[in-house]
Amino acid sequence: MPASSTTWSRATGHLGLVGVAASVVLIGLLHVLPPSSQVNVVRRTVSEYALLEDAWVFNVGVLALAAGSFAVIAALVGRGVIRAVSPASVLIAVWALCLIAVVVFPKNNWAIGPSVGGMIHRYASVVAFLTLPIAAIIVGRAARAAWPVWLGVLSLGWFALILGAVVLQPFTGVRWWVAIPLGAVERGLLITEVAAVAALACVGLSSLRSKALGRQEPAIATAPHAADITVRG
Repeated sequence: MPASSTTWSRATGHLGLVGVAASVVLIGLLHVLPPSSQVNVVRRTVSEYALLEDAWVFNVGVLALAAGSFAVIAALVGRGVIRAVSPASVLIAVWALCLIAVVVFPKNNWAIGPSVGGMIHRYASVVAFLTLPIAAIIVGRAARAAWPVWLGVLSLGWFALILGAVVLQPFTGVRWWVAIPLGAVERGLLITEVAAVAALACVGLSSLRSKALGRQEPAIATAPHAADITVRG
């Protein structure tokens, strides 16, 4: 593989990890710095931060994750783990685009009432939470890497808790966002999916190292030394 392609894959793989790290730091700060630190992490979703004074921190963190996800696609394609146009690349791209939509269209402010933008935010979140774990499972199986697969399965497990609450609402009479600790479940889901993006970036980088180690110089045949030649009588 050309050196330029190797350099590009390495750079984009590391850029993906930088995007993940930036999102973790920024969104993590929202949990400890006021006024966002006052948000109930058990009951309130992460998107609640977009309605506060320090919403820009949330927005930058989500956009950093989206940029890192696009970089991960480039790294995986550059190393030949996935094709440029494939189910995995499309799913990761949809995840990243949905993250951008989440920033452009903040969640409903229920103190005011529902809005079109708030509904777009909700559906974009659902699509994002579904597409990335499926992509992680596909890439993990293709690259024979366990971590992306397990993180994808765990992400779907978190999402199943939310889906189960929605399905059971007509039978229990309990609002789905009350039936479960929605904030805690969504944070568990988000942490798992951010880790999945990091795992995908590592797949590209580990593929780079494994292929480099797998290349061996061909053995050079050497003529036998004169002292090693036995002359038969």
